[in-house]
This record gives sequence, structure tokens and C-alpha cells, in this order.
Amino acid sequence: MTNKVDQPRVLAVASGGGHFVQLRRMRTAWAGCEVHYVTTSDGYRAEIAAEETDGVRPELHVVPDANRWQKLRLLRQLLAIAWVVLRVRPDVIVSTGAAPGYFAIRLGRLIGARTAWIDSIANTETLSLAGQRAGKHADLFLTQWEHLSVEDGDGPRFEGSVL
Repeated sequence: MTNKVDQPRVLAVASGGGHFVQLRRMRTAWAGCEVHYVTTSDGYRAEIAAEETDGVRPELHVVPDANRWQKLRLLRQLLAIAWVVLRVRPDVIVSTGAAPGYFAIRLGRLIGARTAWIDSIANTETLSLAGQRAGKHADLFLTQWEHLSVEDGDGPRFEGSVL
């Protein structure tokens, strides 16, 4: 994939399932950008391959799936995401959740990328664990539930929902 000089490079990161569905629903927000998706499922490859804008197709990077109880797998996931972040060198990182997004936001900040965390709509009563941790490090921290938003700027804002 070639990058035009004026095209921002976006790394859109989410675990598989609902997190990735929500992330994909925001894709018009990065129209005209060089886009790299990161997820835990290779099953999205055909969907991503079909998406092409101005002759440029987004790239899909698949990382190991893991959860907080699988420490070794989390380490493998972290290393895989670090490799993607260092190779892609995104200008912006956007995530709708879980561990891959947390790692990408933390690593992205180290290389100067702007970051946005949009907590999953599935978290109706409290923020997700990854959201609680990633939100502190994101430039933009959003919740999709108004009652979970925080007015003082030390928590997520509500700007609407993806679904």
C-alpha cells in the first residue's frame, strides 16, 4: 500500500466480534486516509479486501487473541501489536476495545500518534476494564452511554453511539 504525502495513516484496532463491528461502522470517519486494521480474527480479510477507496485498499493485520487470564498470550499479542505500530507508524490510532486496543494506544502514544478510545456499547453499567485503563492514555476518550460520561474531563465523554 502506498501512502500519499497528504494522507494521514490510521491504525484502527479492535478484538474480533462486536468490537470490530463497531470499529468498522466508523470507517467513514477515516475516508481518504491510509488505513490499517488490527484485529484478532483472520475472518475479516475478505471484508477488508473488498473495501477500496481511490485505488487504495486497507491493510489487515491479525494478532493473537488473548484475555487477562492468558498472560503468555497477552505478551504475544503485545509483541505483535508493537511490531505493527512500529512498521505502520500511524498518525492516529482508534480503538473500540479490548486488549489489542489498549496495547495499541499505549504504544502509539510513545511514537507520538494521536489516540482515540471509544468504549464498547456492550458496557452499559460500567466502563470496560480495557477502557478504564486505556482511557487515561487516550487523547480522546468516549463512552457510548450518556450515564457513564464524566463532566470534569477526567473520564469519558458522551458524543453519541456507534450503533
